[in-house]
Amino acid sequence: MTVNTLEKPGRRHGGWVIEDAQNEENPFAAMTARLDRAAAALDLDPGVLRMLRQPEKQVTVSIPVQIDNGEIEVFTGHRVLHNTARGPGKGGIRYDTDVTLDEVSALAAWMTWKCAVVDVPFGGAKGGVRCDPFKLSAGELERLTRRYTSAIIELLGPDSDVPAPDVNTNERTMAWIMDTYSMHVGHTVPAVVTGKPLALGGSLGRREATGRGCMVVTRQALEHLNLSVQGARVAVQGFGKVGSVAAQQLARAGCRIVAIGDRTGAIHNDRGIDVDAAAAWVRLNGTLEGFNKGDRISNEELLTLAVDVLVPAALENVITAKNAAHVRAKVICEGANGPTTAAADSILEERGIFVIPDIVANAGGVTVSYFEWVQNRSGYAWTERMVNDRLDEIMVRSFHDVLALSRGHQVSLRTAAYMLAVRRVAAVHELRGVYA
Repeated sequence: MTVNTLEKPGRRHGGWVIEDAQNEENPFAAMTARLDRAAAALDLDPGVLRMLRQPEKQVTVSIPVQIDNGEIEVFTGHRVLHNTARGPGKGGIRYDTDVTLDEVSALAAWMTWKCAVVDVPFGGAKGGVRCDPFKLSAGELERLTRRYTSAIIELLGPDSDVPAPDVNTNERTMAWIMDTYSMHVGHTVPAVVTGKPLALGGSLGRREATGRGCMVVTRQALEHLNLSVQGARVAVQGFGKVGSVAAQQLARAGCRIVAIGDRTGAIHNDRGIDVDAAAAWVRLNGTLEGFNKGDRISNEELLTLAVDVLVPAALENVITAKNAAHVRAKVICEGANGPTTAAADSILEERGIFVIPDIVANAGGVTVSYFEWVQNRSGYAWTERMVNDRLDEIMVRSFHDVLALSRGHQVSLRTAAYMLAVRRVAAVHELRGVYA
């Protein structure tokens, strides 16, 4: 898979040639397009670029599971290690009906760049199982998780590949993975996963880390643009682990949350939404459906509201060449991985919208995952204040590292973030050489 899928003859928009919607929304093609742009700006060695374009390992497994009625269903799972030159693979595991190998490969690559941007000693990995977790019982999910873990267990380990929660997985999922791995090796290994329950070696502040990181970089962006944080109007698409926390953190920082949405639709209230009440509703009911504290709108309408900050915190490819011209936010903070297609990048850039790219904006999660891994390896737990202070320091530093590179090279923040990440990973490859 290469960037060429975006360069065939077709419709042109802002310097990008879009062959069709399917190719535009191919996440691995989008990642590769951005990698190539950064590599060109860095004058990267072609051999190193060829290494960075390809995942180190792609594993696809069949997962037979006995469901509650006694029948056997077979699910498909993937685990991809994109690059481990800087350290163990790091990346979440998602359960979703739309999981594909291309998606998992792109997400693994994004993890490589994300870890490099915040300069933590991990490489990039990702996993996924194609299933509908909302139709599976707790017992079925446990059996699915344990069988998937055993199928990819040769990849896993504190020094090789360290999973974490992602879409539709959580602390309980990580507990099952940790236990399965520990049973195979014969002793308890907390550091094989992050995002675990506190009682199993999880870190204080981990659950809130991605959303908190979004808040920190959004504040930095608003201050850079001379926009007031107090009263800034914010719309958040996605009200799960990332979006709900980002909304709460931004509200506590003084922003006014005027719209929130999840898979059931969105709510708009220009006077402001009580996001703590919304989060409590979701904890009780599972979704925002029935939370009638504003006008019901679609998620597509949420994306085009006239706001100061838009936080797409759901899935990838929600801002595309079809709707980018209608986005009216001044700042986009990408809480999700890959919410903007490569074809939409130049449209947003031409319109002067300040985009905090995903590999910067949502790096708080992997940063505190690193903290959790360090605590597990050392056998010493940090206080929540220590976690949050160190997270804030890294997020602020990383934002300004990227901003400085962006201004120095006159490129977008996304290209600058890729340049910073690619330069760091390439430097390690050049130091290590190629084993023959």
